[in-house]
Parts: sequence; C-alpha cells; structure tokens
Amino acid sequence: MEEELVVEKFVFMMVLRGIGIVLLIAAILYPLDWAIWRVRVARGGGMGSVMVRMYTAAGMKGGKLDYFPNGTVAEPCSRSLYPQEGNNPCWWVERHREVVSRY
Repeated sequence: MEEELVVEKFVFMMVLRGIGIVLLIAAILYPLDWAIWRVRVARGGGMGSVMVRMYTAAGMKGGKLDYFPNGTVAEPCSRSLYPQEGNNPCWWVERHREVVSRY
C-alpha cells in the first residue's frame, strides 16, 4: 500500500516536471521568435500574405446556418512561430484558408 503511494507520487512529480519543462521552453521560444521576426521585418521579409476565402454565416429558422461567399482576400500574416502584432503566423493561415464570420 505504501509502495503504491511512492510510485504515484513519483509519477505525479514527473508529470509536473514535464509540464514545467514545456512551459519553460515556450517561455524561452516566444522572445527568441519575436527577436528573429523583428530582424526579418527590419530587412523587409517578416510579413507575408495568404489568399483566403471569406464566408458570412447567417442564422436561419430551426437553428440552421446559411453560408454566403464574400470572395477571396489576401490575409496578412507574420513569418514566425507565434502571432506577432495582431497577425496570425503564416503557417497557421495557410492551414486555415476559409474564414467564416457569423452575424
């Protein structure tokens, strides 16, 4: 019985340590990503754009949605791992090329 508690405590501590390491890596990566992105922006290559399809979704009777296409627009994006200055990273925008706005 006492051995099970020791094993459970060890596993719990390993999980906490793993979560801490992941958070530490993320905390180190964000400022590094920002610095690299700022250098790219200064050299003229930190921003990009991806063509996305825009749709408007309108609620109908019975809880159904009707989608209306609004055309294709160039979505600005940052060439970085994380969102920078309010723009999503280009790798994320390229994987989500359909934008739906609801009203």
